[in-house]
Formats: sequence, C-alpha cells, structure tokens
Amino acid sequence: MSAKKIYIIMFVVSVVGLGVVQYQYLRIGLSLARVQFNEKIGRAIQEVKNDLDRENELTFLMGKALTNDDTYFTLSLDSLRDAASHYYRDFLKDRLLVQGIKTDFTYVIYSRDSLLSLHSPGYVENGGDRLRYPVELTGYLPELTGKRMVTELQFRDINSYFLSQLNGLTIPGLIFIIAIVVVIVWVLKSLYRQHSIITTTNDFINNLTHELKTPVFSIGLATKMLLGKEKETENIRFLNIIKQQNERLKEHIDKVLQLATLEKKKKYIKPEETDLYPHLQKFAEDFKEMTAMEGVDFSYKLHGDRYPVRAEVPHLLNAVGNLLDNAKKYGKKDPVVFLEVYTEAEKLYISVEDNGMGISEKDRKKMFEKFFRGTTGDIHRVEGYGLGLNYVKRVVRSHKGKIRVDSEEGKGSCITIVIPLLKSDKTTHEKRRKHK
Repeated sequence: MSAKKIYIIMFVVSVVGLGVVQYQYLRIGLSLARVQFNEKIGRAIQEVKNDLDRENELTFLMGKALTNDDTYFTLSLDSLRDAASHYYRDFLKDRLLVQGIKTDFTYVIYSRDSLLSLHSPGYVENGGDRLRYPVELTGYLPELTGKRMVTELQFRDINSYFLSQLNGLTIPGLIFIIAIVVVIVWVLKSLYRQHSIITTTNDFINNLTHELKTPVFSIGLATKMLLGKEKETENIRFLNIIKQQNERLKEHIDKVLQLATLEKKKKYIKPEETDLYPHLQKFAEDFKEMTAMEGVDFSYKLHGDRYPVRAEVPHLLNAVGNLLDNAKKYGKKDPVVFLEVYTEAEKLYISVEDNGMGISEKDRKKMFEKFFRGTTGDIHRVEGYGLGLNYVKRVVRSHKGKIRVDSEEGKGSCITIVIPLLKSDKTTHEKRRKHK
C-alpha cells in the first residue's frame, strides 16, 4: 500500500474517531442536561403545588373558571376561562424561570373524572412525543371542586432545548474538528506539493548528471590519448592531475545519481568495515597538489595511523571534499584551509578549518537545508545551488554521525564530522594537537 493511501486512511480514521468521541461526549452531556432539567422541574412543580394549596387571587380565579361560576365577575365564562388560563401560564412561567428553565411549554389542570379542566393553547392530550410532568394538587382547589385535581406540564422538542444548553460543548467541539480537518488537509497538500517539487528536482539532477557523463567520458579519453603521446615530464604531471580530477568528477556524477534515489527511501549508501586512514591520506595529498596550483594554503594533519569505521568511502570522501571546497571558495583573498583528523572517545573527528568570513548564528541554523545559501557578506560571488551541505548532512546521518559547526563572523569557521569508530577495534587514540 502506498504512503499516500496510508495517510488518507489515517486521516479518515482520525476524523471519524474525533466525530465518535464528540458524539459520545454529546450523549453524556444530554444525559446530564436531562438529569439537571428533571431536578429543576421537580423544584418548580413543588413550588407550584405549594402556591396552589391555599386560597389566593390566582386559585380563586382558577376555581371559578373550573366550576363555571361567574357570580363575582361581569365577564362571560369564555373570557373568565381565558383570563384564568393567561394568569396561570404567567404564574407557571415565572416559577420555571426562577429555576433557570427558559423553554416553551403547555399545561393542563383537570379533575380525575375529566369533567373539569383548564388548559393552554397547543396542549395535546396523551402527547406521546412530549415530556410530561403531572402532579396531584392538595388544598384549596380540590376542596372547592370536591374532586381530585391534577396539573400537568408538557414540553415539546426538549432535545433542541438541551442542545441549546450544551452550545458551550458542541459548538467549540465542531469548530475544533473543522479546524483540525482544514489544517490536516493543508498539511497533506503541502506535503504532496513538496514531494512533487522534490521529484522534479531529482529528475532535473538525474537528467543533468546523465548529460555530464558524455563530456566527462570525452575528457577522459582525450587525456589518455595525450598521456600516450606526451614526453615532457611536467606536462605528464598536469595531464595526470586532469585524469585524476576527471575520474573524481565521474565518481561524483555516479554518486549523485545514487544519492537522488535516497528521496525514494532506497539505501544506496551501504557502509562496510574499512580503515579510512589511507583513503583520507591519499585524498588529502591529491587535494593539496590541486590547491597548490590555485594559490590556496592547504595543510593537513592525520593523527594516529588507523581509522577503523563502517563507511562507504566514496560518499564519505565526497562529503569531506564538499567541506574543503567550501572552505576554499568562501575563504578570504588568500584562503587558508586546514584538515585535521583525530580519534577521541571511540569516535572519529574529521575537522575542516578555514580563515573565511564566518557564518552568522542565523545562517548556522539553516545552512544544511536543501537549496539554502547564506547571505553574510559577498557570498553570492561564488556560484552554487545550496546542495553541497545538504548532501554532507545526508551522508553523515547515514553513517550514524553528526556535524558540529564552530564559527564566528569575520574569523573563519571550523566544521567537524563526527562518526563512530568500530567498537571492537583496539585503536590507539592520539590526543589532538590544535592547529595554530
């Protein structure tokens, strides 16, 4: 299964999981809201029952309306019943508000034999979809009518009321879920866009390196032909340098082609047990001979005589070469470059020091990122694509190592590659002698 499908499945499962959790919290919230509502209704109904237990203006008016007695009023019976119904509703509404209940309701007050009744508009007898709270009355009204009297409150669409009470839980939850979905979609789109850019970059590098193979091959062939005919010792020395550097360039091209595949998680760097000392010594000698013709003051010191490590030599030497090339290119007018290699505490230290412009603290945090080029001083006088140090970082990480950067603006830099030595080897560690 592709990584893209795995990310999509994880995303869908996460969103569904959040929805389920939110739904469960909502159910719990509704249950708690119902319990609280019942408690409030219980207290409100008890107050209503106590107020209707004795004779007062409200119970007197309701009693006359229930018994159809208009002796004390100039109103018609219908008007009397409407007035009693209106005042009773206001009375119930007030008692509910005292308990913090603000929702629509209907009511009825009736006798057990259903001969006497008074109800509000919208009341539905035996409403199956409504929440009902009946309570039997005592005191004045039962005594007046000579019957058992009951009053009942009905609430419809009560779940909407509960949800409105839970807005502090549901609305933020929905907002957070939507925000998470938006952020994840944005991140995934950014990842896919970045993956597309990386793929395009790798294709460009692959095409470019393949194109470079032809001139490299031609240079190598021409050099071999000239070496076969040349008699002058000095010219032969220069031709050997050209041949050597052409072989190195060819090796670089092959390794770049392999390194591009690292973006696809393929392991083309395969470290093997080796003694790095002779490889570093030969590399340093070649670099010294080449820089001598460029006016670069290059020196090196390899402490000890063995560097047993697990490494892929060409890639590791390429990484060191990148650091040396940078030290040479970004140095001052008369560049001074020093390579020092030593062992300490079961680790191999490969240090490249220069007298260049130094690296600012801001740039040190980003200098190993792909395509990044520093902005300190006149750094852009040197052409480049910001790939070298990123390559160094990848190679060092593949060797389970790390990179240490010591630099001060205007006073040069010292970049050190640290990789583990083979633990089984009894190497004699020579203490580092600091280059002056």
